[in-house]
Amino acid sequence: MSDTMTPRLRVMLLEDHVLVRHAMELLLKHEYGLDVTGSFCTPRELFEALKQNRPDVVVTDYALGAADTDGAKLLRSLHLHYPSVRVLVVSSHCNTATIALAKKVGAHGFIGKTQHESELHFAIRAVAAGRTYFSQYLVDTIDPIHPAKPSDKPVADLGDELLDAFKLSAREHEVLRCMLDGMSITAIAKKFSRSVTTISAQKHSAFRKLGLRNNHELFKVRYQRG
Repeated sequence: MSDTMTPRLRVMLLEDHVLVRHAMELLLKHEYGLDVTGSFCTPRELFEALKQNRPDVVVTDYALGAADTDGAKLLRSLHLHYPSVRVLVVSSHCNTATIALAKKVGAHGFIGKTQHESELHFAIRAVAAGRTYFSQYLVDTIDPIHPAKPSDKPVADLGDELLDAFKLSAREHEVLRCMLDGMSITAIAKKFSRSVTTISAQKHSAFRKLGLRNNHELFKVRYQRG
């Protein structure tokens, strides 16, 4: 628990999964003594709250609901309109492209949702103190010094963390991620404010790099990974 003589860190949460958000809120409040000044399921709610109140750290998911802005746009907007607010991303999409893009557009930290709860607390305090925090687990899993080569692993065994080895762009990876989440090309175009033609071209470019011929093969890759 926090020292009563020390000001409690103020945190706002953005997470579209209600149970996950409530669990994080209870954990941070009662286990670690943080002051959760807002808990939201949409970016619009978060930005409305930021007009009145400035937390020390915004803790946000990266892949929000299909109807909401994508993670990169959210981080850019936070950095543009509230540059003094520190941002920690907590996401299940822990791959090279997503982490690099998140860092580029304003994230001060990034951890995976599979990490121990104590790392969330540690990351929040590190980011609030003005440092950057990128989980050592992610650094070890996604090794920028010794990247995997396309020939190192068959396409059927690919995971998100290896997609970068096939030189997928961040946007190509986002398109595939959304497709695996069940979104149509039209829905993806709307989400990212791009044309259907652009999204389709990014999809086909990614398929070509991965050696896939159709949507069925993409989902087959995911299912074969278990």
